[in-house]
Amino acid sequence: MGSVRPAAWRRGAVVAALMLAAFTFNTAENLPLGLLSLMAADLRVPLGAVGALVTGYGLTVAVVSLPAARLTRSVPRRYLLALLLGLLAVASWVSALHSVSYGMLLAARLATALAQASFWVLMGPVAVGLFPPERRGRVMGLLSLGGSLATVLGVPAGTWLGGRGGWQAPFAVLGALALVSLVVIAAVLPTSRPQESHAAYGAEPDRRRFQVVVATTALSVTGVFAGYTYVAVLLKDVGGFGEDAVSGVLFAFGVAALAGIALAGPLLDRFPRATLTVPVVTQATALLGLSAGASSQVATVALLMLLGASVAPVFMATQSQVLRVAPGRTESALAANGAAFNVGVAAGALLGGSLLPLVGVRGTFLVGGLLTLGALAVLTLPNAHMSRAVAEPR
Repeated sequence: MGSVRPAAWRRGAVVAALMLAAFTFNTAENLPLGLLSLMAADLRVPLGAVGALVTGYGLTVAVVSLPAARLTRSVPRRYLLALLLGLLAVASWVSALHSVSYGMLLAARLATALAQASFWVLMGPVAVGLFPPERRGRVMGLLSLGGSLATVLGVPAGTWLGGRGGWQAPFAVLGALALVSLVVIAAVLPTSRPQESHAAYGAEPDRRRFQVVVATTALSVTGVFAGYTYVAVLLKDVGGFGEDAVSGVLFAFGVAALAGIALAGPLLDRFPRATLTVPVVTQATALLGLSAGASSQVATVALLMLLGASVAPVFMATQSQVLRVAPGRTESALAANGAAFNVGVAAGALLGGSLLPLVGVRGTFLVGGLLTLGALAVLTLPNAHMSRAVAEPR
């Protein structure tokens, strides 16, 4: 990450280890949702207490990301990543103890969330810094693919394993995966000062554009979670899907998300604005379409797959743009964008829950679509102002 670029196999190994770590962190964050009943019964706590393990996790990441980025900005990334992955491994194994209490589990979750808060703002600059600047988008696409696999593969596999080997079993596996990532990072990632990497600073610093991207993240994420949080209600009550069919549709959503990332990732460097604008447009289309056409099962499946193919690429594209336009250190800029994402998740779920008894589940998707249109307006209006300014005579 300094003036001498590591060998290709070392760079590939670091990216693979970071992808595995992203997969592990994302799976750890959401795994309790798939094991809700098992954990509640074994720990002898209400379902809401287990749900709080996920909500509190997300809020911790949102609050801690920016301060953590600033506090650790001068620590060599090899050492810091090894520490964070070690914390993930230990916390996962504590969660896997058969004698674990709810208090111990809550403490382990808090430790994992603290580690994730720093990891998310580190992995992009670390991986991107190993490659030429013109490959930033492609590398970010690979990292996003690793994180998104948690939804499609990690949580379902963990839920399956927990149902057969006890809910602690998947946490033990997550600890082992974290250890693999730690060993690779410790052995292969060069030790250097963070500011020596070209990825430590934005390639084209632009404070106004950075603010636009963060606002787009907040509005689009709030919009999608205002509706998607209650997608099972939409599928059952409006679409008439059975329980097994709901699982199948949600799996199709996850597969579409992976496809969207795979298609958009290689294009991020060549078309940075289009790879953000297009998925915002298709997200709005999908949310508004679900509000109007959810009574048709064929249309619902198609629109949910369109939504899946849009949501993940939106955040991937915002992260890539933040690396490009960050007005200062990229770690702080990525932390701000990540905080906007997590706040959007919480705000969207809260907004949807407040609106559900008033406007019904279709109304939550309508509001989500309108918020996404707001994100599109924020994203495109500054360009229109700039174009008029260039066209006007002086």
